[in-house]
Amino acid sequence: MKKILFSAVTLLFSVLAYAQPSIGIKGGLNLANMSGDELVDNSIRPSFHLGAYATFNFGDKLGFQPEILYNSVGTKYSDPDEGDVNFVLNYISIPLMLNFNVNDMIALQAGPQFSLLSSAEVKFDGGSIDFKDFLKGNDLGLNFGAMLNFGKLNATARYCLGLSNIDDTGSGDLKNGVIQVSLGYRLFGGE
Repeated sequence: MKKILFSAVTLLFSVLAYAQPSIGIKGGLNLANMSGDELVDNSIRPSFHLGAYATFNFGDKLGFQPEILYNSVGTKYSDPDEGDVNFVLNYISIPLMLNFNVNDMIALQAGPQFSLLSSAEVKFDGGSIDFKDFLKGNDLGLNFGAMLNFGKLNATARYCLGLSNIDDTGSGDLKNGVIQVSLGYRLFGGE
């Protein structure tokens, strides 16, 4: 088993080295919301994401783009007594995107996203409450979207559909959903 795993990892690194990666940074707007049994009248919480990516192209049509992002998500709602209430969940997210290059400018993307919870708070006019202990420490999602390339600049729009129940209390079902709009800059590699 160890020989098979070692061979697979060696093959993967050989293929990735041949692909000559491009490395870049990205950031942008999150339009986050949550769905669940206990949520009523919640709405989109605008936030942000920031991180880095590497793109490995395998020929003209296919590519692989792993990313690492600081990703702020959650939801909000208005409470008659507390005013605006924001659920702020911050994750370290690792999207693993498969790119299908339609042409030199447009790429369609899809792939899983693995996230580790770094903090979680309920924020309201009078203060905030930490509720990280009530949530699971990881989240799994499925991303799909498109990327436009403009030389060293790129723009991405994608949706991350939450697949995991992140409620750790056992009382309900709670899932993340995020629309992301990003701008990226290729630092080196590629063309």
